[in-house]
Amino acid sequence: MKLEGKAKLIRIHFGEDDKFQGKPLYEAIVQKCQELDMAGATVYRGFEGYGASTRIHRGRGFHFSSDAPIVVTIVDSEEKIRRLIPHLDAMLGEGLIAVSDVEVIRYQKENRT
Repeated sequence: MKLEGKAKLIRIHFGEDDKFQGKPLYEAIVQKCQELDMAGATVYRGFEGYGASTRIHRGRGFHFSSDAPIVVTIVDSEEKIRRLIPHLDAMLGEGLIAVSDVEVIRYQKENRT
């Protein structure tokens, strides 16, 4: 089955060293998304990037290094994205949130009984 429609895309940019209540920020965000019954969240770890501080964050290729750039991406309804934002306000000490309108095409297996 193929479902199409309008949705919101949110991208949350921050550093790998960022924490919320003692745990990695990306874990806290994914957990909050699950609690809010959002469609899903994906965490990306970048090789290199910089933001407002203009300090370059490097992931050092395939080696683990401190403070690589992180992006959490979520696609869901506008209502659910708007419900998430106040939680992100409390979680993010520094970072960037980008919200965009998107068209989605979702493929789903049909239940055959």
